[in-house]
Amino acid sequence: MASYSDILDNLERTGNYRRIPAEDAPGKCVDFSTNDYMGLALRADLQERFFADADNRGLLMSSSASRLLASCQKEHLALEGMLGELYGRDVLLFNSGYHANTGIISSLASEGAFIVADKLSHASIIDGMVLSRAPFVRFRHNDYAHLERILAKSAKDYERVLVVTESVFSMDGDRADIGRLVEIKRRYPNVLLYVDEAHAFGVSGAQGLGYARSYPEVDVIVGTFGKAAASTGAFAAVSGEIKRFLVNKARSFIFSTALSPMTSAWTRFMVETLIGMDRVRAHVEELSRRLNAGLRIASEPSHIQPLIVGDARRAVELSRELYDAGYKALPIRTPTVPAGTERLRFSISASMSVDDIDGVVNCLEKVI
Repeated sequence: MASYSDILDNLERTGNYRRIPAEDAPGKCVDFSTNDYMGLALRADLQERFFADADNRGLLMSSSASRLLASCQKEHLALEGMLGELYGRDVLLFNSGYHANTGIISSLASEGAFIVADKLSHASIIDGMVLSRAPFVRFRHNDYAHLERILAKSAKDYERVLVVTESVFSMDGDRADIGRLVEIKRRYPNVLLYVDEAHAFGVSGAQGLGYARSYPEVDVIVGTFGKAAASTGAFAAVSGEIKRFLVNKARSFIFSTALSPMTSAWTRFMVETLIGMDRVRAHVEELSRRLNAGLRIASEPSHIQPLIVGDARRAVELSRELYDAGYKALPIRTPTVPAGTERLRFSISASMSVDDIDGVVNCLEKVI
């Protein structure tokens, strides 16, 4: 058995060793690594507006217990209620997208279930499948003919089948065809459709509420607050029955200290702000198209765009060269992406300008 030191040495040798980066000095670089898609995380004016309300200044910074034990529930219920009105279904809060995916998938698929997930689904989805102990397979990325072949062969053998995808994929920035998935679901009455909207919530779809909201057939919609909403935590929009089931069975919900009342109130304030920011979303789309054209990426423009390098060490070197020139785009390596698809991942933020996009494209042309 290899020692921990040997494993670390091998990671270093292959370019896959990771370090927690130091905080950048203000103005040091244009940050293409952030998931602050709507540019809200550094908006001091929003913080001032929130804390101008004396009630907000007095909110507790900790729940001090799980939701099933906590005394203070008012802010959590208010946030769930507001999101419930926006989505037209019940909502349950989780501490993060990772907590949501691991807890929901492992509980919904715990008995007599079969899971079929997109090959490029996030690690939290994969971990939820493993924790469920249910049999699972992964269909080729966005290959719905492959998904249908799997369902035609296996769906009849299980009480329920959980089909899982992201709406906007975190490393490639491309989109699932939710309409096509709904059509497939209609042919299989035992299928539950699960869509992770972590990278769509706040920045994509009508009012920034993602792509699945307009499809009642989607059984589970997961969104996160730590990206476009500039907060922390996550939610699941589900039926009343599934919500009650998760309250009783989702271990990441039952056994985690709840989000603080302060965090829940801030998130509600931020979501209320986000849903009216259509002009800002249009700005993000414009920047996305410009970067897509500059990088000469054949895929549909998105606020997430990969530059495939194909080698971990070269990805690290290229990232360092860009950083020295004032642009931060971090290397993405295995196991986050398959070996041979190592890349730089560029995320668009509304805080960027056209000059920022043109600048990084010109810099890339010089260093590649």
